[in-house]
Amino acid sequence: MKIPFNKPTAVGTELANIADALARGHLSGDGYYTRRCHQWLEQRLGCPHALLTHSCTGALDMAAILCDLAPGDEVIMPSYTFVSTANAFVLRGAVPVFVDIRADTLNIDERLIEAAITPRTRAIAVVHYAGVACEMDAIMTIAQRHRLLVVEDAAQALLATYKNRNLGTLGQLGCISFHETKNLISGEGGALLINDERFAERAEIVREKGTNRSRFLRGEVDKYTWVDLGSSYLPSELVAAFLDAQLAHADQVIARRRATWQRYHAGLAELAASGALELPRDSYPDRVPNGHIFYVLADTLATRMALARHLKTQDMLSVSHYVPLHSSPGGRKWGRTSGEFKVTDDISDRLLRLPIYFGITDAQVDTVIDAVKGFFATRAATIR
Repeated sequence: MKIPFNKPTAVGTELANIADALARGHLSGDGYYTRRCHQWLEQRLGCPHALLTHSCTGALDMAAILCDLAPGDEVIMPSYTFVSTANAFVLRGAVPVFVDIRADTLNIDERLIEAAITPRTRAIAVVHYAGVACEMDAIMTIAQRHRLLVVEDAAQALLATYKNRNLGTLGQLGCISFHETKNLISGEGGALLINDERFAERAEIVREKGTNRSRFLRGEVDKYTWVDLGSSYLPSELVAAFLDAQLAHADQVIARRRATWQRYHAGLAELAASGALELPRDSYPDRVPNGHIFYVLADTLATRMALARHLKTQDMLSVSHYVPLHSSPGGRKWGRTSGEFKVTDDISDRLLRLPIYFGITDAQVDTVIDAVKGFFATRAATIR
């Protein structure tokens, strides 16, 4: 593809950092670069504790363990999300309870949460779709009223904010992704943000295969042993070294991503005004997105598929997004639903994501915009 959907990019000293990690003679987890990344996340995001993981899926798995769920316990979440959001809790024997999303943010509809709560509900897992914050004040109020934990799946939301607070730091636990499709990357990778001190010590143990090795390395015990559930959630120092270079250029990367997002929005605004397609909101009074995804909403599934084919013929890759979990085989087997899913099903049919990544040029963005306009101009002429 001349214009791929995504293209991972080195933005600084990634390769030099990797060579330095090798020279330091420590390639397994929790070395020099891992500690630097932890410090950056804690200081920049304002969270008490951050732990790198091998993926955001791993961070979600850790969060589910820390929620201390029993078989049959329930966790409320949107249906419009990636399977990892649900899998983490299913693996602990819990039941994901799917609810519909809002049409404006594509996030969980907080107005539907209380109707989904039962005596078995233990947590709410929110997903900040496209780096746009959920209605966190309302969600946290509901959680407090019903004594529920809140886990933020902030995989797409690093450095996006809600009322001047970084996403991933509002619930008790937050999960970040550094997958190569995200704004800041390490190939695979993630982080667990621990915002409640109750979970800090156990999180270290869970991450270290259920052992108290971290205490041993700090000299707090003379040997370490198996004390709890856990697995190997640490990334290697090579991953952390790559990520460290990305974090050093975070402001530059996010600013470029937001500028690309705004260029798409401005370039397609006239088309949206004509009713040919719908665009996401370009501003909010209480939140600042991070430009992670730019999507358009076609009028029908058929139009979305035709637009994607049109772009592909011009060497531009656009992609749809989630198959709603409530309608998936796994969702039907392990989850349950609460209410209807009119918005989720509609959005899933009509949403198409356009290419957006750090290295995409303004000229390439304009080329995509022109191709989208050309598709609808041809379609309108055909209809006439």
